Amino acid sequence: MSKIAGSQPRIYSVALAAVALGASDDVLGDTAMAELETAEVTAFDGQPDVARNLTVKGNDSNVAGDVVVEGYNHGGETITETIALSGTSVVAGDKAFAEITSVTLPVYDTADTERVRVGLGAKLGLPLKLSRNTVIHAYLDGAREGTAPTVAVSASAMESNTVTLDSALDGSDVIVDLYETL
Repeated sequence: MSKIAGSQPRIYSVALAAVALGASDDVLGDTAMAELETAEVTAFDGQPDVARNLTVKGNDSNVAGDVVVEGYNHGGETITETIALSGTSVVAGDKAFAEITSVTLPVYDTADTERVRVGLGAKLGLPLKLSRNTVIHAYLDGAREGTAPTVAVSASAMESNTVTLDSALDGSDVIVDLYETL
């Protein structure tokens, strides 16, 4: 086991106040897809309450193609994610967006009735780049989660460091205790 002389990992308690359960239209309600070219949307119904992943959903089984989301991560860095639509199924992205600046919708497939929604997911962004899962505990409304959260890590991309609680988000405070990786 190697250790850097004099170095100690820092312990963080990441407090995410009042995290609501995401809905499929929190960011963008039913928005029509265009016939001939992709459509860029820059006005939204809402923004993430905390850095978190996004979801996409079509209004019928013909809805397909890629939704491209641009915005910023927890650290203010520009990020982009492409999420493939799958009919009326909710498809979750993986990156944690703190702010969305544009959403590009694909062209419609069959009729001029196809619409897309963009919502908020349950993967909450962590403000650190981690090389491994260092989450110690997660709390919802002051109660420690009985089951460890699902954690995604990336040593190179802050937006890919997320935590998903075992309990459903309900508007209560979320706290995640973790330590930084060396």
